[in-house]
Amino acid sequence: MESEHLAKAERHIAEGESRLAAQKALIERMAGEGRDTALAEELLRSLEQALEQWHVHRRLILETLARE
Repeated sequence: MESEHLAKAERHIAEGESRLAAQKALIERMAGEGRDTALAEELLRSLEQALEQWHVHRRLILETLARE
């Protein structure tokens, strides 16, 4: 069961990293065009926080698996 949770957490982390990279690229493009990036940067911070939570979740799963 925990191994399934680990696989799901790994997928979420990979997807989160992909979204983060895309958002950073968007911000760079917007800044290069002279556009306001405030909202895009706010979303970037939210994505970073969500990704950090997925890393925490993965650590907890790994700790549980290590005890089994």
